[in-house]
Amino acid sequence: HAGTGATNIIPGEAVVDFNFRFSTESTAEGLKARVHEILDRHRLDYELEWVLGGKPFLTPRGRLVQTLERTVAKVAGLAPAISTTGGTSDGRFIIDICPEVVEFGPVNRSIHKVNEAVCLDEIEPLERIYRLACEDLLGVG
Repeated sequence: HAGTGATNIIPGEAVVDFNFRFSTESTAEGLKARVHEILDRHRLDYELEWVLGGKPFLTPRGRLVQTLERTVAKVAGLAPAISTTGGTSDGRFIIDICPEVVEFGPVNRSIHKVNEAVCLDEIEPLERIYRLACEDLLGVG
């Protein structure tokens, strides 16, 4: 956002909002340093406010992943795909307090769309998978 909306005036300042979604191959500190270097190289007078909304992460293939793979195969007869597709993970908010993070749930064909819905036929197997996985992880059942 810059200026007053008139096309024949050079604005005194510009406000720019941007969002970095970055992998574990980068760091927030490295991205900050790179942005500062670019702005300094062009001798710009600037102020930056940084907010780190979440850090990237990779979950190791440990007990949680193995338990879910085994339980999904047992209940649904499927070999789950271990994937990072699907956009930004809410796991970024808890990765610092959990050694493993896995997002698992119903197929999201309509996620974030009008009339977002889940097929009822998917609820019962999910409940069974969650229950059996928790029992396995807790050593009960």
